[in-house]
Amino acid sequence: MKANSNLNDAPWRALYTAALFENDRSKIPALISDAEAEIVKRAHLLFGAPGDNFEETEALDDALYMLRALKSCLKVQTSNQMAA
Repeated sequence: MKANSNLNDAPWRALYTAALFENDRSKIPALISDAEAEIVKRAHLLFGAPGDNFEETEALDDALYMLRALKSCLKVQTSNQMAA
């Protein structure tokens, strides 16, 4: 995938966006898991793919980083709510 429009239409991107913008906190962990699985699957496909996949590989890395940060924030908030 070289064009930004193709990158924006990637299946992993839809799952990633759904996890980031979900309002129901109880649904977020499952959405994060689904997005992570799709991102890892795509990364494995790109690993052996010919051509310049740098842009998408970097986007995958960034997305995983953001999902892990979101997961961490949810854990902190849950811990704080339990302590209160």
